[in-house]
Amino acid sequence: MTVTIGRRDVIAALGGATAAWPLAARAQPMPKMLRVGSVGVSNPRSGGLWAPIEQGLRELGYVEGQNLDIEYINLNGRIDGIGEAMQELVRRKVDVIVSLGNEIALKSALAATRTLPIVMVALDFDPFALGYVTSLARPSGNVTGLFLQQIELSAKRVQLARDAFPEIRGATVFWDRQSSDQWQAARGAGAILGLSLTGNELSEPPYNYELALAQTSADHRGTLIVMISPAFFLDRARLAEFALRHRMRSVCPLREFVEAGGLMSYGVSFTALGQRAAAYVDRIARGAKPTDLPIEQPTKFEMVINLKTAKALGLEIPPTVLARADEVIE
Repeated sequence: MTVTIGRRDVIAALGGATAAWPLAARAQPMPKMLRVGSVGVSNPRSGGLWAPIEQGLRELGYVEGQNLDIEYINLNGRIDGIGEAMQELVRRKVDVIVSLGNEIALKSALAATRTLPIVMVALDFDPFALGYVTSLARPSGNVTGLFLQQIELSAKRVQLARDAFPEIRGATVFWDRQSSDQWQAARGAGAILGLSLTGNELSEPPYNYELALAQTSADHRGTLIVMISPAFFLDRARLAEFALRHRMRSVCPLREFVEAGGLMSYGVSFTALGQRAAAYVDRIARGAKPTDLPIEQPTKFEMVINLKTAKALGLEIPPTVLARADEVIE
């Protein structure tokens, strides 16, 4: 049984900026045919963040084959091919490019075109700090969309581990090159909260989680905190099985990890992000320019707890933590 609480609040928080969009742009008619392109590094079209974007477009009245054409290129983990894939989308004459997740996706999209509108969903980098956009309120150039500050969320997940398991003194953190700033934030939070963290950098896919754990001291092996990156998301079921087999409490970045068997997560809703990204695509399809649409940052997030996993580990989740959960899987 799944009990859901507060999902509307998450979606509403993401949708608050809609009122700031130009009324004229929202009033324009739907195009006869919209061509949308995106590149998936580690997820098929039916998974990850792209699936809720498609669902959002359907809810806005777009029907593939009638007024919507989707060009989705799946790289099956070959991140080095993203530049050529973005150029291929330009050659296919899409109307809008959706840049998903990591920095290299947006960087490659901008290298491929400075004229086609790009709707970004920045999950693990700061597009403003890195110079891809000059303003969140009034973006310049051909980029707008959504920006999620994972660095702050990393510290929140350390706090969640401390709140849920106040008796622990140490934990293991898995991170990679694309989540190094998240690891730094988590380590800083651990120092403040009195939780000693051992960081294990994974560098050569497929990641060797057994070796990383073997290099960790015994007093840090009871709890695992996972950062967010494309590789970890692809490995979410594998990580859940690994943590359960080693009797580790797993604190994860997204609900999809918990649905795969992880213990608990704190992060943004992909469903809500997908709906908002679809709304950006729709506004651009109806005539708005990226410079018309302020870049949004979600302000509310969801906590998900898997009680089946807790039971398998012989854990009792404190009632105060359960009461804060947006969803409990039983």
